[in-house]
Amino acid sequence: MTEKELKAIAAQLSCPTGDSGLEIAEKMNQTNSGMISNTIDQLNLKPNDHVLELGHGNASHLREIFTKTTDLLYTGLEISDSMKDESEKLNKEWVDKKKAEFTLYDGCTLPFSENCFDKIMTVNTLYFWEKPVELLKEIYKVLKIDGMACITFADINFMKTLPFVDTRFELYDVEKFKNLAKEIPFKSIVAVEKNEIVESKAGDTVNRKYLIMKLTK
Repeated sequence: MTEKELKAIAAQLSCPTGDSGLEIAEKMNQTNSGMISNTIDQLNLKPNDHVLELGHGNASHLREIFTKTTDLLYTGLEISDSMKDESEKLNKEWVDKKKAEFTLYDGCTLPFSENCFDKIMTVNTLYFWEKPVELLKEIYKVLKIDGMACITFADINFMKTLPFVDTRFELYDVEKFKNLAKEIPFKSIVAVEKNEIVESKAGDTVNRKYLIMKLTK
């Protein structure tokens, strides 16, 4: 791929927009399906849980969330207008039933009061957080007591091998992530390590190591 094409991929990964953004979002959902499914599993969803997801993309995985248990509520936050609109179209049945809602936010502040959500998840967004410590504090604030957040990202050593990763990406391993959260009073932070063979955004087959960080309030 050309340098221009790689830069275009990086830009769309951080904030998908337009027709190319929709294409990238669908590709992201396919290549990230294992990460998303394993993150959903780690949430250990219970009846009547209210779930918040940051950076849901086109949210075509929402059906999987709703198969886990009964009477769930889902709220999705996005910085991309295109992804919010596409998610509402793809998940109209859940929106119409008032089981799901999609909202735009600024990527830094969560527009909710304290102790709102039982579970929070986000997959492959951490690299683009402008103020990661502040956003972790926001996640802590809106979690209910004993609630759990799962923050999933590919390990720094894997990310360094990808040709489209540029200065827009902040890369992490377990220790670097834990250092972000050291001043936030989570009761526990547990790292779950996973590996999978996937096709990269550039079209190559790669062995991806990723981490699901489970934070309990």
